[in-house]
Amino acid sequence: MNFSDIFKSSFLENVSAVSVLDMLLTIVLSFGLGLFIFLIYKKTYRGVMYSAGFGTTLIALTMITSIVILAVTSNVVLSLGMVGALSIVRFRTAIKDPLDIAFLFWAIGAGIILAAGMIPLAVIGSVCIGLILLVFVNRKSHTHPYMVVLNCVNHDAEVRAREFLAKHVTRTTIKSKSAVKGAIEMNIEVRLKTDDTDFVNTLSEMPGVNSAVIVSYNGDFMG
Repeated sequence: MNFSDIFKSSFLENVSAVSVLDMLLTIVLSFGLGLFIFLIYKKTYRGVMYSAGFGTTLIALTMITSIVILAVTSNVVLSLGMVGALSIVRFRTAIKDPLDIAFLFWAIGAGIILAAGMIPLAVIGSVCIGLILLVFVNRKSHTHPYMVVLNCVNHDAEVRAREFLAKHVTRTTIKSKSAVKGAIEMNIEVRLKTDDTDFVNTLSEMPGVNSAVIVSYNGDFMG
């Protein structure tokens, strides 16, 4: 191999495998879709502490996926090597909310479809998914559950507290109960009739009741 053969290598031939117009179009569209996914995630977030880093990751993930797929579709050999390289990657970040997994797959899927040239499918599909999430995730429930943490001194105080609680809510369900000498603690799921929670003040002042706490509950966390 002489000096001129170096510049005839297949490595330099791959420089023109993807046109500059395709690169710019893919990057711009993937950024737009990633930004749309980020805005939907921010609008539908239901957790306790919002993570701006995860939202930014959705934008980056859409762009990175589209660039990788664009490179893979232009070279069969590269696609085989990419599969082998990605198969050894392991992610150990815990996903607490199942909805976050949907956003991750959405970002990856949008990047793949976009880089495959199916631009209308990527755009229209993302818009439909975003509208569905906005409707269902932000839908207000009229039977939003609450948890009442009740601490009583004895059985008689427990009975009186539960009877009082049943009169001010639509439904009560005991989730857990622990008893030690001189103290009984219960976690009771309730459905409120209205947004008024002043009955908890009266409940805490009843004879034999040490404390009464009410917290919002959605099945995953309390806060």
